[in-house]
Amino acid sequence: MSDAFARFRCHFRRFTAGRSPRSVAGQVFLLQVALVALLVVCGVIALVVQSERDTTSDARRRSVAVAQTFAHSPGILQALRTPAPSKVLQPITEATRKAAGVDFIVVMDTKGIRYTHPIPSKIGHRFVGTIGPSLAGKVYTETVHGPLGHEEQATVPVDDTHGRVVALVSAGLKVKNVTGEVYRQLPIILATGAGALVVSTGGTALVGRRLRRQTHSLAPDEMTRMYEHHDTVLHSVREGVLIVGGDGRLLLVNDEAARLLELPSDAEGRAVRELPGLDAETVDLLVSGREASDEVHFAGGRLLAVNQRPTTRAGGPCATVVTLRDCTELQAISGRAEVTRARLELLYDAGLGIGSSLDVVQTADELVRVAVPRFADFVTVDVADAVLRGEEAGPTATDMRRVAVGGIRNDHPLYEKGQLIDFLPATPPARGYRAGRSELVTDLSDTNGWTVQDPQRARQILDYGIHSLISAPVQARGSVLGVVNFWRSKREPFDAEELSLAEELVARAAVSIDNARRYTREHAMAVTLQRSLLPRALPVQSALDVAYRYLPAQSGVSGDWFDVIPLPGSRVALAVGDVVGHGLHAAATMGRLRTAVHNFSTLDLPPDELLGHLDDLVGRIDQDEACSQTPGEIVGATCVYAIYDPVTRRCAMARAGHLAPALVSPDGSVSFLDVPAGPPLGLGGMPFQAAEFELAEGSGLVLYTDGLVEDRSRDLDVGMELLRRSLADHPDRPPEESCRAVLEELLPERPGDDVALLIARTRALPADRVAEWDVPREPAAVSGMRAAVSEKLAQWDLSELGFGMELVLSELITNAIRYGSDPVHVRLIHDRSLICEVADGSSTSPHLRYAAATDEGGRGLFLVSQLSERWGTRYTPQGKVIWAELAVPDLGALLAE
Repeated sequence: MSDAFARFRCHFRRFTAGRSPRSVAGQVFLLQVALVALLVVCGVIALVVQSERDTTSDARRRSVAVAQTFAHSPGILQALRTPAPSKVLQPITEATRKAAGVDFIVVMDTKGIRYTHPIPSKIGHRFVGTIGPSLAGKVYTETVHGPLGHEEQATVPVDDTHGRVVALVSAGLKVKNVTGEVYRQLPIILATGAGALVVSTGGTALVGRRLRRQTHSLAPDEMTRMYEHHDTVLHSVREGVLIVGGDGRLLLVNDEAARLLELPSDAEGRAVRELPGLDAETVDLLVSGREASDEVHFAGGRLLAVNQRPTTRAGGPCATVVTLRDCTELQAISGRAEVTRARLELLYDAGLGIGSSLDVVQTADELVRVAVPRFADFVTVDVADAVLRGEEAGPTATDMRRVAVGGIRNDHPLYEKGQLIDFLPATPPARGYRAGRSELVTDLSDTNGWTVQDPQRARQILDYGIHSLISAPVQARGSVLGVVNFWRSKREPFDAEELSLAEELVARAAVSIDNARRYTREHAMAVTLQRSLLPRALPVQSALDVAYRYLPAQSGVSGDWFDVIPLPGSRVALAVGDVVGHGLHAAATMGRLRTAVHNFSTLDLPPDELLGHLDDLVGRIDQDEACSQTPGEIVGATCVYAIYDPVTRRCAMARAGHLAPALVSPDGSVSFLDVPAGPPLGLGGMPFQAAEFELAEGSGLVLYTDGLVEDRSRDLDVGMELLRRSLADHPDRPPEESCRAVLEELLPERPGDDVALLIARTRALPADRVAEWDVPREPAAVSGMRAAVSEKLAQWDLSELGFGMELVLSELITNAIRYGSDPVHVRLIHDRSLICEVADGSSTSPHLRYAAATDEGGRGLFLVSQLSERWGTRYTPQGKVIWAELAVPDLGALLAE
């Protein structure tokens, strides 16, 4: 043992060699070792205490089990009634005690006089312990000092056939035998604690070694002093210092560099390309990592001399150290005055001559006239084809339309005006367009990238004498719209200084081109806004086969709209409306009303109640418009709203100032439904009335706006009759063909008002897809309903949904029985989803809540919401219906798998 300890101490000394207790690593190591040792000791103590507690608890349970088993064993009552109970019971108790592994079993009378005991001399003496609780019929455990020493014992009653206590049985163990179990477990616990201590100390040593390597074994005061000196020197020098990491992130910046480059306070740690205000060439240099000596770059109105050297820290990643000096005042300015004056005159003329109209092509022509011949010999302007339509340009220079071309001669070989060009990525226009940065090619004959676009034309351009190119992107408000190419043939090639002049010229034109694009976009928006507010696709449902048409008016947008909204229970709502007025205001109000109808439909309101809510909304809109500084144009709206149920084939509908829907019967006859005509929306004061009809399967419902039947050249009655004729005698015609036939029959080539037409052919859900039960308001009825539903799901091949549906159904029926009223009715619908409906005669609606851990109830509806795709409540004249939908598996997909 001493040798092992000596080896451990020697190893510990070698490991801690070089760790000064004053160093950060040494202090952290000692603190971690102390903390680990404390945790291990506490863990060992806790295990010992827990083991002792578990052993004592196990001894008491064993004593209780043995005592109860003996007290209820057959024959004990007969033995107690014999004249000498001890003679009968003593051999039995001893045999049982040895078999059960306890130290004693004592049988005594109700006064505590022993009949049995492991020490026969103790028979007939009073029992040592408490017998009161056991005489009361309870099991009592305790620790006493008895004849065998310190004992753990349990005392239980012996009852006769009438339940009276006629005797007591006590069984137990000596405490020293109980604690012996703990002592036998102690070596294992101590060994485990020692192993944990060794492993934890090893891990702590590895952490300390890592920390020592990173801190170089420095003491805290040494580290503080080092960093103070570092910061003092770094931020006091009057030369900018930067350190850029290999990944292009700014690792360090001093105060002078931040001032020269106008960097934000949070610049350190950010990517160099993300820093605002830096010149593109400066950014390219900083992230390149190459060496640079006194390169002059422009930044923040200053000319900076930049020196850059790559460096590699020992064992660390690559980085570059950059120094900056302000050399603005040293820049030579002689000989530049005349050039500057000429450029200012050119820019002044560009400001006056470019952008005289909101037309993209004309603005491009004006740019060409200003630049030729004062700046370039030839100029071409290419704009993204989407910009000409008022749309945003794409990310690459494809689909570029040449909108302007001009030069000192007309026989040039450049692409002609109007041609659609797809610039290849390697060409200067494509690179400049993609990067948003101008491209300068001083010698076209020495550059191959631009020739890949059209090698034959490139040869013609060189033969023509064009030798230099600037390709500048047209940028405005953060978007690239096109590219302008400046070509030279008769003068000196373009240089880097003229690049900024080209960019300034293009920038003057870019704002005007973007304004023209925005005007075109707004004009197109006014035409397409109405369509964008209408449904883009009809929802999937099984109740109706629907087709629709929407035609905007010749004068622009208006307020006609339609909608198809799936409702719970496989029902579908149809809505068609018309907002009074024209223009963007009417279209925006239409969008608000359509959204409101969607929101109100989620409440599953009857048609007349929904129109009542919609009427209040239109009234509030009119009131808000009247109170605003610019009164609106909306004074009302019309609407028809219908709900069709494919299970009952009933259709309920109501209308507010709208034309009556047409009904096409399966025999081909056409009639206009007698739906009470309510006032237009927004007038208020009059309630709406609903009508309900039973429709045969295959009937056609036709909902439309007045633009379909009204026209200046004919009366309304004539238009209604034309609609009747176009629909009649075609019972089997699909709704899509009916829409086309109606529009061809009733509308002129260019209608004066917008038209919304919705034609729906009814379907009926087969009777074998619906199951209904009347449920008595008895709790026992729930189990019967579960069995009936499981059987029905098996018939529909949906047994895999049985478990979830049974839980949902049990909760809904239980709530209806407990909180509802008669009659309770259950309906199961197999459609695109599996729908469960529980109806009762009350109007109280349950609410989902989140039950606390101590609550006994309140989790039923939470389970319903989790198991079902959606659930909700709708009210009927007879009460309410609570429904839930479960997703039906895709049988086709399952078979394919």
